[in-house]
Formats: sequence, structure tokens, C-alpha cells
Amino acid sequence: MKFTRNIKRILSYYESDNPGVKANLARILMSGKLAGTGKLVILPVDQGFEHGPARSFAKNSPAYDPHYHFNLAIDAGLSAFAAPLGMLEAGADTFAGQIPLIMKVNSSNSLSNEKTAPSQALTGSVSEAIRLGCSAVGFTIYPGSEMALDMITHIQEIAVEAKDAGLAVVVWSYPRGGNISKEGETAIDIVSYAAHMAALVGAHIIKVKPPTSFIEEDEAKKVYLSENIPISSLNERIKHVVQSCFNGKRLVVFSGGSSKNKESLLAEIRELYLGGASGSIIGRNSFQRPYSEALALLNQIIEIYKGK
Repeated sequence: MKFTRNIKRILSYYESDNPGVKANLARILMSGKLAGTGKLVILPVDQGFEHGPARSFAKNSPAYDPHYHFNLAIDAGLSAFAAPLGMLEAGADTFAGQIPLIMKVNSSNSLSNEKTAPSQALTGSVSEAIRLGCSAVGFTIYPGSEMALDMITHIQEIAVEAKDAGLAVVVWSYPRGGNISKEGETAIDIVSYAAHMAALVGAHIIKVKPPTSFIEEDEAKKVYLSENIPISSLNERIKHVVQSCFNGKRLVVFSGGSSKNKESLLAEIRELYLGGASGSIIGRNSFQRPYSEALALLNQIIEIYKGK
């Protein structure tokens, strides 16, 4: 596999990483229809843990089968498939080597009552990711939670082990809990802060939600106003989040969020592309649609990231 100039440039940003990590990053960046572009579209299917099976899969009942998601990611030409241990185990042999895998090694659930101190349980490990042939491990942190410092400690331990084993590290950084308001969870100052934290704990790929123009913290608001940081449009806010991740030297992908109509989703993706996002990680907005419709939608998203 011959690297493009884009991929060589991106890999050069990860100056401390061993050849194993860079090979797995390259594997993700050189897979699917976006291979070599430096852009990514990833299918994440951890929603069963977070929201339960009916809320996740009843809209499209074939999606109860883990093989459905492997096939969707492969047939759509995506960059990677991210899921918890059990779902990856359910298709590991059938689909071995057909698409880069990301094992989500911690998860929460909607049955737990953690308003001010949301956290996640470890549900996978680096050794299991290696056993299943994964290219990366994924881990969620909740900046703002009363458990945030513990979660940051855990990801640091897992990241060291993963990198030593040659695996890339993906961090889902979702502010919530503590004193953060519901509106503040997607505020531009909070999302960019959360993305920066993910970069600081050593993430190779950072996942955050698209930010709104709301500013949560009074002290941050003063800086945004005094420095005239542009945040009125979504693409301006995306540029600011990317800038917050070492001035664009880390891959930053944005979640698709809850199900929305196709036009709204594609309009959002165009803004992400214009803002310099590394890509999208699209779950419910793909697998809750009928298979052919999901394939067509994902192809349109890929075309946007190709600049078309």
C-alpha cells in the first residue's frame, strides 16, 4: 500500500509513536472509499449499551444482528467499524481483515442513575482488541463529571498499554455532569476544551459532538469576545475545535448524533467538511435506515468528504 502525501503528512504529526501504531493508523486512513484522502467515515455501534436494544435497533430490525453492521461498514466503503467487545466477537471470524476494527473498551448505560457523576465501566481490554485483530481501542471520557479525573486516569493507563502493543487510541470526549448545563454539553467553549483534553491525554483520533454557538463559561466568553473568535456559523466553530486539537495536528471526527432527516444531516456534514473536520462517525443515522437507503446516504457523505 503506497501512502499519499496526505497520509504521510498526517502520520508525521504523531512524532512519538512506534511503527505498529503508525501502521494501524495508516490502515484506517487507507481503507474504504476515502483511502488516502486524510478523511474518515466510521460506523460506531455502541448504542445498545448506551440506550438499549429496542431504542437502537427496532426502527430497522435486521440491525439486531451484528453481522448487519459489519456488512454495512464494508459495503459502504467506510474507514473503520467501532463497537464493544461482544459485537466484534460476533463477527470477528467471518469478517476478519475486511475492515479496520476499533474496540470500544468502556461503556455506560441508561439504567444507571449518574446525574452529576456520570462514568463508564471497562467492558473490553487491549489484549482482547489484539486477539480480535483490531487497529485501535476507543474510550469515552466525560469532562465536567465528578468522575472525570478517574476516567482520565484510566484512559492514560489504557493508552500506554495500547500504544506499546501498536494500537491507535480513539477518545470519545463528551462533556457532561457536574456543573455543566444541558446546553453547555455542546457549547463551543466546552466542546473545544473537551477536544483539547483528548489531545492532551494522547488520543490519535478525537471524537466530539458538533458545537453550538452557546458559550457556557463566563471567563471563556470574555476571551471569545475580546479576541473576536468567529463562532457564528457551524463551519467556523468546527475550525475552532480543530484548531484546539494542536492546530489541526490530530484527527478530529464529529458524531452524527440522534436520528435526523437526510437533508439536515447532509447540510451538517457539508459544514463539517468546510470547517476542516477529519470526518464523521455516523451510527444511528445510518443503521436505523433500511440497508439500501443507508448505503446511499453514506455514499453521499463520503462524496462530500471527497470535496464533491
